[in-house]
Formats: sequence, C-alpha cells, structure tokens
Amino acid sequence: MHHHHHWQGLAPDARGASVAMGNFDGVHLGHQSVIDLARRTDIPHDAPLGIVTFEPHPRQFFAPDAPAFRLMNPEARANRLAKLGVRHLYELPFDATLASLSPEAFARDVLANGLGIAHVVVGADFCFGKGRSGTATDLQTLGAKYGFATTIAPLLSVGGTEVSSTAIRTALAEGRPRDAAAMLGHWHRIEGEVIHGEKRGRELGYPTANMSVDGLHLPRLGVYAVKADILTGPQAGSYMGAASLGVRPMFGVNRPNLETFLFDFKGDLYGQHLSIAFVDYLRPELKFDGLDALITQMDADCRKARDILAAL
Repeated sequence: MHHHHHWQGLAPDARGASVAMGNFDGVHLGHQSVIDLARRTDIPHDAPLGIVTFEPHPRQFFAPDAPAFRLMNPEARANRLAKLGVRHLYELPFDATLASLSPEAFARDVLANGLGIAHVVVGADFCFGKGRSGTATDLQTLGAKYGFATTIAPLLSVGGTEVSSTAIRTALAEGRPRDAAAMLGHWHRIEGEVIHGEKRGRELGYPTANMSVDGLHLPRLGVYAVKADILTGPQAGSYMGAASLGVRPMFGVNRPNLETFLFDFKGDLYGQHLSIAFVDYLRPELKFDGLDALITQMDADCRKARDILAAL
C-alpha cells in the first residue's frame, strides 16, 4: 500500500483512484461497505482502490483537550486498510488550511485537482467543508461539476443496531468486546510498540509486553482474554494470551497502560510492534491483600483465557 500525506504534487500513478472517504475510525462493517463500493466501481481504466482520510481526526483538531475517543491509532488503521486491499492511502493533514476550505474548494482543489480522483464513495451521513456545511448530496453535485463520480453508501445495521464508531465505543466501555467485534467485522485491537515497564510481571512469573494507550478510547478496564500478533522482529507470528488494561491499583499507578502476557512465549519484545485483539472480558481490576493472592488470581485468569481462546 502506498501512503501519501498530502494532496499536491502526486505522481501520475497515484492519481485517478476510486476512493472511499471518511475518518474510518475502527474500520467497522459500515466503513467496509463503503470501501467495497469503491472497489466495485465501474469507473474505466481499472482505477486503483484508495482511501481519503484525515490526520489528526477533525474532532481532535477542533477539541484537542476533549477526552480520548479514537478506536485506532493511525498505524492500526493503516494496517487494517492494507488488509482490505487498499492500494493508496491518502492521509491528508487536517490543519487550519484544510478546515477553512469551503465544500466547493475542497471538491475542486483537493479531490479533483489535487488527488485527481475518478470516483468517490461516502456514507449517507458524510459532511465536509468549513463548518461541516457540505453534505453527501452536495458532493454528488460538485463531483459532476469537477469531473468525478460520487456514490452515496447507505448506513448499515447489525442486529437492529446502526453500525457506528459510537456504538462500538459503548460496547467496549461496557466490557462487551464480542458485541464490538460483531459491528467491526474483526476483533477490536490496540497496536503499537512494546515499551519498558516496571518489570513487576517478570518477578511474579508473568512477564508482560507493555504498550501505551495514550490518545485512545479505552475499553472497560480489567483483564481480557486476547489474541496477539507480533508484527515485527524475528519472533513475528500469532499467539494467545491474557492482558490487563488499567492503572494497576495494587501498585498505586494512575496512568493506564496495556500489559499482555503471551502464552508459551519466551523472548525480548522491546521495540517490536504488537497488535492485541480483545476477545473476552474476564474481570475488573482488583486490589489484592498481597502478591500471593495476586499470583493465584493471575493463574486463574490465564486458565480461563486459555479455555476461551481454545474454543474459538
């Protein structure tokens, strides 16, 4: 997949794509339906599949101090989009310049003249341009004016619930990762680099891979059965495990992080990139009377996680 961080001066082979456009936070089933429409377009000349998205998320740009809401960091989003066969990811910098463009200026300068798109697909609730003043219908009109086709994708429901990033956040916050997965079309994952922690897990017989969760909407704090993919390094591959997401009340730590114990794994993962899939919520964070009680509970957690994951 080719990753572009601008819309100006693109090489000829990066232009002429059939694109899906939006924020794609979570890359859920609704997003995937939009992408599939862009893939199945009848635009001639075998237009490559592309994604037009924004970084930072416009919500972050306008309210930088608001609580974290993102389901995915940019790395996780790019990895998921690559798995869907996207050839060009146009991750446009959302700044004061882009935010100030009128709907017509955005369609003309960015989509038509800049990216040179052949076709764009957006969800029925898509808004764009200064003050979110442009609608999906407006984009159809502007596309006809500036030489690209526009398709409006209907909203998608699963089990009577409209698929949305908001509904997925709610399911995760309530400790329902399987319900979130039903709307995502895949397990919810946190991806990133393994960082140095305080190495208490190693002393307890449960060495963990520590990852930052800064800037992300957090699932319910507690212990989970997880699937883990090591994305880089000599030990790359898929594993099962148990993970603790939280503030470690036993040790008085207040900043949340993700600690994952990989079953049947030995090795050093510092600096490698992991993708942790949340499968089942096991229990909330607890404060124990001592380390022996904590270890006993961790033993039970891992047995339960193994049973759950073996049944998948």
